[in-house]
Amino acid sequence: MQEEQHDNLPMVDGNEVLESQNEPQSSVDEAIEIIENLNAEVSEDTTIGESHDIPMLNYEAMDMENLVTELENLVVSDKIMAVKNHVEEIKSVFLSKYNHFIEEKKEAFVNENPDSTEEFEYHFPLKSKFDSLYSNFRSKKNTHFKSLESDLKSNLQTRLALIEELKSLINPGENIKDNLKQFNDLRERWKTAGAIPKDKYNHVWNNFHFHVENFYDYLHLDREARDIDFKHNLEAKLKIIARAQELVNEADVMKAFRELQSLHKIWKEDIGPVSRENREEIWAAFSELTKQMHDKRELIFEQQRGSEVENLAKKKEIIAAIEAITTEKIAIHSGWQTQVEKIEALRANFFSAGKVPTEVNEQTWSDFKTAVRNFNVHKNSFYKDIKKDQNTNLDKKNALVARAKELQESTDFNVSTPIMKKIQEEWKQIGHVPKKYSDSVWKEFKEACNHYFNRLHTEKNENEEVEVAAFEKKKEYLESLKSFELVGDHKTDLDAIKSHIEAWKAIGKVPFARRHIEGKFNKILDVLFEKLSLSKKDTDMMRFSNRMDSLSESNDTRKIDNEKIFLIRKVEEVQNEIFQLENNIQFFAKAKKDNPMVLEVMKNIEHHKEELATWKEKLKQIRQM
Repeated sequence: MQEEQHDNLPMVDGNEVLESQNEPQSSVDEAIEIIENLNAEVSEDTTIGESHDIPMLNYEAMDMENLVTELENLVVSDKIMAVKNHVEEIKSVFLSKYNHFIEEKKEAFVNENPDSTEEFEYHFPLKSKFDSLYSNFRSKKNTHFKSLESDLKSNLQTRLALIEELKSLINPGENIKDNLKQFNDLRERWKTAGAIPKDKYNHVWNNFHFHVENFYDYLHLDREARDIDFKHNLEAKLKIIARAQELVNEADVMKAFRELQSLHKIWKEDIGPVSRENREEIWAAFSELTKQMHDKRELIFEQQRGSEVENLAKKKEIIAAIEAITTEKIAIHSGWQTQVEKIEALRANFFSAGKVPTEVNEQTWSDFKTAVRNFNVHKNSFYKDIKKDQNTNLDKKNALVARAKELQESTDFNVSTPIMKKIQEEWKQIGHVPKKYSDSVWKEFKEACNHYFNRLHTEKNENEEVEVAAFEKKKEYLESLKSFELVGDHKTDLDAIKSHIEAWKAIGKVPFARRHIEGKFNKILDVLFEKLSLSKKDTDMMRFSNRMDSLSESNDTRKIDNEKIFLIRKVEEVQNEIFQLENNIQFFAKAKKDNPMVLEVMKNIEHHKEELATWKEKLKQIRQM
């Protein structure tokens, strides 16, 4: 088939060009291929492109608690592919540190209990939290992939069908105007056909554009219409080349390279072909700029690889320093404390030193663990028969007992409960105490905690009774609303609805498990609002205000924050749509004002502006809460 000969075209307008350029063809092809592959990956899942907006932090320099916090922040995101690499990096670092931590605890246990037959166990709540968060992420990722796979397959079949439809248009015997109309309709459907698998991306796009060029070059189109389209496309591509030239001189190379990716995507997906005499020239110019940007990006990667080699040298020095400390002879407690501080400082330096080349990462980490383990063995042999740490632990636990007793009669549960839970967590982190005090100190602590939390549960039960009563009142109120009828006067009816809303709020909160009653009330309101002679915008705003009042009353800050983020994104999204439409209208500068396509675009712009005003008004309202 003829189109198969063009499946490997580098881009829409690239076909056996660049041979006259100074740069070797292979180096230019490599630069373009990299961008092609990146765009194919982003096309398959658009959230990949958003990963650039999430900084890849130095996770190795973080402790396990901060790593879990970062993981918690990432897992809530719906942009699975945008955070995937970040999550996997956190997982790798956390597990390495956790395994090292457990090894140290096990060594200490064995040294303190040399004759014990008890199996070593260590409960680490942070690890349980990490496992739960990562499991949640993995579940979301699997769901995401299943949904994505189905959509990609469906979109691929749609695009292949459009290509076949395009091929059928190249028939000189058909009516030119009808073919042109069908062609424009087909291009619009192509733009909205959705993402396809990345391994099919270049093949399908090049195939499509091959037949687009055939349509222009071989079908006897109206010359004036064809030339106007060619001119518009040429102007658009020259603008892209001008912007690419600016990007070559940008200081932030990686940011500029990402924008260059977008320019390639626009060149390939949004702009049609140009006249045959211009194709090779403009593609050669764009390809040369792509090559220059690729070279600058590769230079940065080379510098990064150089930094990784320097980091490896630093880490080897740190390992050597730990090994040297381990050989020193220390005979007093204060001396060992100093040595421990040195090791901790070296550990911190090791974790903050940065990445090393991937091929030596595992070996470097293994050498570090071995060095630290040898130091710990040496240290533990000195403390084998010393119980000073246990006495220190006893002091810490006695201090926690005193704090728990101070809070056990507190009535400010909102403030005291997190403190009591923190005290319990701190208790778990403290090691052994002398056996003769172990039972008594635990009994005191347990009694203080139980006393406080029993009071807390009693308080919650009382509050629940109030909420249950509110629920019953709201049930009765819903029944009374069934007989409510609008009188037909707009102001009177609107005031009556508002009065019902205020009365409903005054009843108070209901138990969380029974909050479905709020939905029933809102459905009744929706019916009443529909009957009012309000505009769609006014009705929408009143519903929104009522929902925001409910969230504010329930003090659900998380949902309020999520709503605010959603509104900000919608404002940005609609603004971008308006900008794109206003930019598109420029292509019809010479068209008549009553041109159906112009009128449709103008109608779309006005619709989006009205929609933008509503979103902005909602955002303003939620910011004033």
